[in-house]
Amino acid sequence: MNARIPPVLRPEHPSARSLGQLVSEFGLEHDGSLDGVEVTGVTLSTGDLHPGDLYVGVPGEHRHGAEFAAQARDGGAVALMTDRRGLEIARDVGLPVVLVDSPRAALGDVSAWIYRTGEGTDSPLLFAVTGTNGKTSTSYLLEGVLRQLGLVTGLSSTAERHIGDLTVVSRLTTPEASEMHALLARMRESEVRAVAVEVSAQALSRNRVDGLVFDVAAFTNLSHDHLDDYADMEEYFQAKLPLFQPDRSRRAVISLDSPWGQRVVDSARVPLTTITILPEVEADWRVEILDEQAAWTEFRLTGPESRELVTRVPLIGWHMVANAALALVMLVEAGFELGAIEQALAADGGIVAYLPGRTERVSGDRGPSVYVDFGHSPDAFLTTLAAVRRFTPGKVIMLFGADGDRDKTKRAEMARVAAAGSDVLVVTDHHPRFEDPQAIRTTLVEAARAAFPEHEIHEVSPPEAAIRTAVGLADEGDSILWAGPGHQDYRDIRGERTPYSARDEARAALREAGWAE
Repeated sequence: MNARIPPVLRPEHPSARSLGQLVSEFGLEHDGSLDGVEVTGVTLSTGDLHPGDLYVGVPGEHRHGAEFAAQARDGGAVALMTDRRGLEIARDVGLPVVLVDSPRAALGDVSAWIYRTGEGTDSPLLFAVTGTNGKTSTSYLLEGVLRQLGLVTGLSSTAERHIGDLTVVSRLTTPEASEMHALLARMRESEVRAVAVEVSAQALSRNRVDGLVFDVAAFTNLSHDHLDDYADMEEYFQAKLPLFQPDRSRRAVISLDSPWGQRVVDSARVPLTTITILPEVEADWRVEILDEQAAWTEFRLTGPESRELVTRVPLIGWHMVANAALALVMLVEAGFELGAIEQALAADGGIVAYLPGRTERVSGDRGPSVYVDFGHSPDAFLTTLAAVRRFTPGKVIMLFGADGDRDKTKRAEMARVAAAGSDVLVVTDHHPRFEDPQAIRTTLVEAARAAFPEHEIHEVSPPEAAIRTAVGLADEGDSILWAGPGHQDYRDIRGERTPYSARDEARAALREAGWAE
């Protein structure tokens, strides 16, 4: 396993469960003796295997996971769960086999049983956030307010996993179901009382949140993204909807800031409330920006029965205000009193939260302002550029690249929006993966020039050189927005996670140019 891939967080003191009891309670078939077999964990990967695990053999695009059953046995697995094809492959390995029609579909409920994280257990409050943009920011803001309310918190996001004060870098936006339940079991050991979980469309499509029922689920927005995984926007939208059904959540908060929000309302089958920052849209909760400064934005949240809260969020941009307000209404829907929330926030001068790589200012008091952002869609570019422009007296320089082996249909629009919102455009590499980075850059440059022939455009590779070019083009009062890398500490080049930090590179470029941090 790549040494830079973060570890899976598991309970430190797992308790064994009888495999025979699992088979009996779930009404499953099995092959081989189950006598005395006890499991303490579950995994899909031999790279994450612990002694005592139930190894799950899932059919893949090229190989069946059951092909690795012997390796799992040698690593300490005590049993295999797989389908009939997997049984044929691994029958002679010597492990007892639990048979299911679909190992991936069964994984969530089985993991919840093994780790005792299902309904009826002493589980924390569970919050889910889905949408194209704003999932991570809303999750961090939600966790921040929960901490201000005095709760021990957990977080599962694109950027990080949190268990109280413990932080590790994330692998996937939403971990596999086995990892998710292991994480929740670890959180229970640490007396975590509330957890914010970022839920991607892929997580719902691929059973990663199976076995969980969220106390409150939220929808931020929907815009062009992930069309490498989904045939079109309609299929992408439909992938989000299961989160708002009674088997996935108890209540919902739906933002009406994108046209898709009303469609979620129409499809949801759980009690819900709505919210918007758009003055022309009707919703149960309304958000109004009162004051904007470079370090914070003040806003008013108004809800049913004339309830009202005024506070600040330590971020710029209307979209960040919308995310913060969404998080606050999620807390109200979970049973927290708005007055208690307001009192906790007032004591700290507003919401206290650090969002790694989300319009994160990495520059000092002198020289150009440099922001690093994780945004990698046209809509994210649009809102973030507008926010940066608002606090830039000089010119706005946009630096970005595009993911290799990911949704190619959005690249031209990303380039068009980047050029439209900037004064100078610097196109570079991001995660090329197995694509030719030159070809990706050419697509972006050509699309930007086709839309804005007179625009100042620079093509610079690699990104270490590109940020130095951008800093060299900037003066006092200018801003540089480096979109794409955000919090990430690596670049994916031909399957290898190469150590890399946009934040560190930006700071180094500023120092080299003579701008003190």
